[in-house]
Amino acid sequence: MRILVIGSGGREHALVWKISQSKLVDKIFCAPGNGGILKQAECIEIKAEDIDSLLDFARKEKIDLTVVGPEAPLAKGIADEFKKYGLRIFGPTKLAARLESSKVFAKELMYKYNIPTANFRIFDSPEEAKYYVEEKGAPCVIKADGLAQGKGVIVAKNIDEAFKAIDLIMVERIFGDAGKKIVIEDYLEGEEASIIVITDSKEFITFPSSQDHKRVFDNDEGPNTGGMGAYSPLPIINEETGKEIEKRIISRIIDGLAKEGVTYQGALYAGLMITKDGPKVLEFNVRFGDPETQAILPRLDSDLVEMILATTEGKLHKFKKFGPLNWDKKSCVCVVCASKGYPGEYEKGKIIYGLEEVEKMEDIIVFHAGTKLQKINDKYEIVTNGGRVLGVTGLGKNIKEAIENTYRAVEKIYFEGMHYRKDIGRRALERLKCLKI
Repeated sequence: MRILVIGSGGREHALVWKISQSKLVDKIFCAPGNGGILKQAECIEIKAEDIDSLLDFARKEKIDLTVVGPEAPLAKGIADEFKKYGLRIFGPTKLAARLESSKVFAKELMYKYNIPTANFRIFDSPEEAKYYVEEKGAPCVIKADGLAQGKGVIVAKNIDEAFKAIDLIMVERIFGDAGKKIVIEDYLEGEEASIIVITDSKEFITFPSSQDHKRVFDNDEGPNTGGMGAYSPLPIINEETGKEIEKRIISRIIDGLAKEGVTYQGALYAGLMITKDGPKVLEFNVRFGDPETQAILPRLDSDLVEMILATTEGKLHKFKKFGPLNWDKKSCVCVVCASKGYPGEYEKGKIIYGLEEVEKMEDIIVFHAGTKLQKINDKYEIVTNGGRVLGVTGLGKNIKEAIENTYRAVEKIYFEGMHYRKDIGRRALERLKCLKI
């Protein structure tokens, strides 16, 4: 098979890496790809949102399967366009992608189909939003309706912070048209969890739990980012909680979409808060998480391509007949190495040192995100080319060993201004201590 993966981040590198292990695959292309993906795929200079060029490429190169990584092309309708020409693509339609591209759509759907989530109100006027906050009080959560690269959610600890968030999103429009409407939610207390499933609209397969770390600094301080690290599995998600999530959240949202006449074929991500009243939905994403994917796929011992093909054909029930997926019992931790200044302005073109040494380490995989191959003084070097640069990923017999292995690898890597959190996975250790495991 000839496969095209769309995207350029760490998630896409993880997908390419896993897809390359399939016995079904002859050739992998990635558009636009990055400096690390070059080792397993041919990178094509086409941006992820350039649907017309991607479609032309897929038809010309006789691509058998396209796997979409990021949300933006899905929101623009890439799956619809590819299907018009009979091209097989893994990812939901534009209508189904509204589950992520519109917080308003997602919240209204959750309310309609009795999916547990925080109480909320929707506003298209900053004055009315402020009046509501003044009456309701804080803390609260302010969310831009549209896509904002994972940064459109602001937790306001007090009314002043809420007013500032409303102005930033709706008046100053820091997220552009994504801020035309906002959702104001009750603040939920508990522990966050990420659950990713693959579904063909009728059946679904649940991947192991994981936890993302959104804030840029240790102890969850600083602004939100696309994600500074993740680990899997999550100690707080036991068998009972997992079944509750599948029954009250995953099944209901898939069935709800079907009742709305929406077919969903692809990866579905549920960002959850595990509260004292049970799991509640913070958000839905319509693709694999980043960096959660980097902490999950290294544990998968089954063929990802076979599962994806079954999904695109609406035959996941037949795939499931062969039994559950095989998962390595090891724990996995991914630590993101970011550029100085991220998630704000940052410089590019910094040479990355130590990659060759780290790639020789056992149980360590380095997934590239913001990197590229550049010729410097007659020599090709891997240099920084984005905010999140690398996802250093390590396995271990338990979460403690996985953390130690990963940070041992991180310490061998250097580029000017490199920043990373030093507490990825710490909550898991604290949770295990509380559970006396």
